[in-house]
Amino acid sequence: MEPALWPNNINQANKVALLAWVKETGINLVQVNGQRRYGGPPPGWVGKPPRFGTEVFIGRLPQDMYENELIPLFQSAGELYEFRLMMTFSGLNRGFAYAKYSTRCGAREAIATLHNREVRRGCAILVCRSTEKCELSLDGLAPALARCQLEAALRRLTEGLLTLTLYPSPYRRQAQLALLKYSSHYAAAMAKKTLVEGNAKLVGLEVKVDWLKTDLKQKLQSHEESPAHSQDQEAKCPGVPRSLVPHDALAHLNALCQRWYLGTPVFLTKYVQGSPGGWLRVWCQVAIPGCPLSFRGFVWVRPDRRGRSGHEQAKVAVALYVLQLLGCQLTRAASARSTP
Repeated sequence: MEPALWPNNINQANKVALLAWVKETGINLVQVNGQRRYGGPPPGWVGKPPRFGTEVFIGRLPQDMYENELIPLFQSAGELYEFRLMMTFSGLNRGFAYAKYSTRCGAREAIATLHNREVRRGCAILVCRSTEKCELSLDGLAPALARCQLEAALRRLTEGLLTLTLYPSPYRRQAQLALLKYSSHYAAAMAKKTLVEGNAKLVGLEVKVDWLKTDLKQKLQSHEESPAHSQDQEAKCPGVPRSLVPHDALAHLNALCQRWYLGTPVFLTKYVQGSPGGWLRVWCQVAIPGCPLSFRGFVWVRPDRRGRSGHEQAKVAVALYVLQLLGCQLTRAASARSTP
């Protein structure tokens, strides 16, 4: 944390106390995109992140209260995996935070013992179970947009995308709506921020981005027997074999490039970051001599039972991505050449 980034005339005493506490404890606080985070994972954490249901929402916080008071308070209920305090530009908090525990028992204990706890005279805080929203909706997508095109754009712009489903939009004529599921609430929130506040465009389209509402989800599920990503939609990307197994991706990509006389793909990979659970963040780039498109980005991988290294795993992951995107591009090119 850098105190020079804070306006010095607002709540200076508590800011100084926070910095002293950080120095004394050695705790690392990282501020990014309007929130300050501890942990996720904390030092010494081994294994996977905690499962769903371990996070609590904290509301009605005094705006001049910081982690030097909040983290010890919430650690009294159980082991913290992560603590996120929402911040304003002036250095005050926004009145709410999230605490994720290592177990559901810790979250339940926090709610039982800290809800309505008076942290300042006349100021009792709210502590309740976090909804941990992980799903977004994108409305207003072009009716001809293929799923593989949208997925390629989303993986380029956001991280943590787990699933993507396309439906006919129930609100707009001649449009599609996408349901996106991310690996965590944090990943979904960062994706929403990127797509909304960054004015990012998806495959050249401007769409409405929002948290997935319960009534919309129910409406989509009631028509799930004929979503827009059915066989007709997937048929728009025949460059990707329907029965493709991940470890076959490299062979299929080489075969596709040979069929279209594009040359042999060249992969560049570099380890960027590791996690205690064995996951590796790898930067990847693929150069295809006869293709003007650029393929680069980050992927999280983990050495598998086949004994493949993180580099090999990253090549497979990015090969899958390139197959989807390149298959669509080549299909459109072939269609354009065959049109009289």
